[in-house]
Amino acid sequence: QVQLAESGGGLVQPGGSLRLSCAVSGTIWRTFVMGWYRQGPGKQREFVAAITSGGTTDYADSVKGRFTISRDSAENTVYLQMDSLKPEDTAVYYCNGDMLRGPPGMWATGDYWGQGTQVTVSA
Repeated sequence: QVQLAESGGGLVQPGGSLRLSCAVSGTIWRTFVMGWYRQGPGKQREFVAAITSGGTTDYADSVKGRFTISRDSAENTVYLQMDSLKPEDTAVYYCNGDMLRGPPGMWATGDYWGQGTQVTVSA
């Protein structure tokens, strides 16, 4: 059984930074593609970033150059470093485990989800 738990959300001003963490239980997750999704107010859930077990990363165009996904197997944690935050980044951010790669630039969600962490970008 794989369990995910996000933390690190909060209120930040535009241009600020936050680092989200996703603590993962067990060891099988180390073979998974891990990623982050978000759902803003009144919006559908959308892909944010993914990282393979080998460390290859992929990002949504809207966050490319501002967000960085990483993983630490020793710490059993996946991170999302978010810089230059914008009001449109406001959303609940979810960690997702065991994602599947689709056509280039597309991903299918995996079976494992955390409870989400709220990020609010506002002056």
